[in-house]
Amino acid sequence: MVELPKAAWTGREDLAALVAALGEGTVRWVGGAVRDTLLGEPVHDIDAATTLPPETVIERLKKAGIRVVPTGIEHGTVTAVLDGGPVEVTTLRKDVSTDGRRATVEYASEWQDDAARRDFTINALYADPQTLEIYDYFGGLSDLTLRRVRFIGDARARIREDHLRILRYYRFQARFGAELDAEAEDACAELAETLMGLSRERVGWELLTLLGLRDPSPTLARMEARGVLPVVLPEAGGREIEHMEIMIETEQMYGIAPNAVRRLAALIPPVPSIAETVAARLRLSRAQRERLVCAAGRNPMDGRDAHALAYELGTDCAIDRIVMLGGDPTPLAGWDVPDFPLKGGEIVSRGVTAGPEVARILREVERRWISEGFPSERRVHQLLDDELAAR
Repeated sequence: MVELPKAAWTGREDLAALVAALGEGTVRWVGGAVRDTLLGEPVHDIDAATTLPPETVIERLKKAGIRVVPTGIEHGTVTAVLDGGPVEVTTLRKDVSTDGRRATVEYASEWQDDAARRDFTINALYADPQTLEIYDYFGGLSDLTLRRVRFIGDARARIREDHLRILRYYRFQARFGAELDAEAEDACAELAETLMGLSRERVGWELLTLLGLRDPSPTLARMEARGVLPVVLPEAGGREIEHMEIMIETEQMYGIAPNAVRRLAALIPPVPSIAETVAARLRLSRAQRERLVCAAGRNPMDGRDAHALAYELGTDCAIDRIVMLGGDPTPLAGWDVPDFPLKGGEIVSRGVTAGPEVARILREVERRWISEGFPSERRVHQLLDDELAAR
């Protein structure tokens, strides 16, 4: 018998209370929490599968004083709100029909039926909450040992059920994979065009999540070579991927945390209008769009003065541009962008008529203030005196 290693989360009292409320033998941990614990990685989300229908889950949890939210009850999922964090509890399911974008499911009574509808073998591992015994129906333990991401059953059939599984495959391959699965690679390449029928939000989320991993470069290069990346990001090509590889080396050299939008910017030409198009197609948030467009406006002169660049564009965009140039962004670490300590009213009070001349003086004093490295307010007034004297 293979057991799940004990971890901080497996001994949580609130999880034990959840299991007790639902009843012995009715619930198992499943998915990422089991997989990541076996790999010795941090666990962030805990999911449970249960033989109970959602109405019974709600009833038993409420009776035990556990708050429950019907977050996806139409799909058999409710969320138990616990002190240590929310837990999604989903009734066993099996697919009835699929169209590549969504599935029609019905409740199941067998654990293996539930496992069979999951995407990859390493995500179909279940653990008994009390004994920690692992239940592996499709060879997930072996694949986890080999660091191999393998579809459950026929890879092409699984992709036809949900086309997004192509991007999920590459995301999991980038995170966990060491040994490639030939069937999965061929199936993703063969069915790449099916990604065009998916919602842009789903594609954008998967792509950004992949880009946010430690080093997705080898995976992206393979996606480009197999014709998958051109379907979702036609602006990217071999040269852009090489540029991102170099940028990631710079990130790691200077201890800069990965950022998915920065990496997306590195994958597209440095043209703001193209960035706007990509942001719209991937349905990026307003903040993501602004950061992408700003990064796309980079030029070779950006690395001359990191502080001046951050003052002009903001710290995030300045770091993005400098890193993409292969420069050192560490001068910006912990640096707060200062406020320009001069207002137009002070210039008017010195006898200058309100209007364009005030704006010109402000710009000139600000320019000199920036060039001198943002000196004190006292120095700003000296600069103003100089400018007024030169009129």
